[in-house]
Amino acid sequence: MNNPQLMTQKIIDNIANVILGKEHEIKLSTIALLCNGHLLIEDVPGVGKTILARSIAKSTGCRFSRIQFTPDLLPSDVTGVTIYKQQTGDFEFHAGPIVSEIVLADEVNRATPKTQSALLEAMEENQITVDGNTHYLPNPFMVIATQNPIEYEGTFPLPEAQLDRFLIHINLGYPTPAQEINIMDSQQSKHPIESLAPITSPEEIRQLQEIVKNIYIDPLVKQYIVDLVNATRSHENIYLGSSPRGSLALMRSTQAYAMLDGRDFVQPDDVKILAYPTLGHRIIVDPSAHIRGIDNAQIIDEIIGRVRVPGDRARGSN
Repeated sequence: MNNPQLMTQKIIDNIANVILGKEHEIKLSTIALLCNGHLLIEDVPGVGKTILARSIAKSTGCRFSRIQFTPDLLPSDVTGVTIYKQQTGDFEFHAGPIVSEIVLADEVNRATPKTQSALLEAMEENQITVDGNTHYLPNPFMVIATQNPIEYEGTFPLPEAQLDRFLIHINLGYPTPAQEINIMDSQQSKHPIESLAPITSPEEIRQLQEIVKNIYIDPLVKQYIVDLVNATRSHENIYLGSSPRGSLALMRSTQAYAMLDGRDFVQPDDVKILAYPTLGHRIIVDPSAHIRGIDNAQIIDEIIGRVRVPGDRARGSN
């Protein structure tokens, strides 16, 4: 691929034709895709969570499926079932909606923990096991899960083990008044997603994912990432810090960010930008800190201020 930065920027611009005024969130979503990771969107209804997922699928030419999580949803409704065929005497696997390239798990916290756990194997190992048989998922494979942070009645909060599987966590937020007028104008006659055309293909997404893995990251920058993650494990306001999966997520996401910026190396500022989206949902704030109004974002900002940034020896640093 001659110009991976140009290709990824085209994807971002294409999605921005539908999701107006959210360039940073679109960029983070694209980073999750480029890292072969999963995305958690937590926000109130009506801000474009589902449309963002559909726009990513359409822009990349990927197959899209949606799972509406409800309390009566069964694990087999997600993974699929094996059916006995009386005519042939054989068992035939009927794939569930999880067997797709872009999967929207809508309101994931409304399903029971048993059904939520059906996603764990798929998200970590890109495979599902049904009746003892393993079925491999397509590549690329990305789960985009949404949840409402306001309505907790009748919900089942995601356990830490499942939150840890999401590479990036974002909030879309409300648009500005000017952006909201633009949204109304863009949807006055028809929704812009109806005319959204693919910019790339699943095969090219796989190529971009391999390019991301080869972005240079200096040992000093790796040490900086480890120092930040270790700081979450000893911070006085954190009950449970990030796991090593957080270090890997932060490393890989900075590689994708560098590629989007047209660089073949990671610099410390990339780590600072991606620290909260990759680590914020992996920490549990101490209850006493919650009472004092301290949240995850404040703690991550404080840790970034505490941990020493690598010196000029790190490639690409100023």
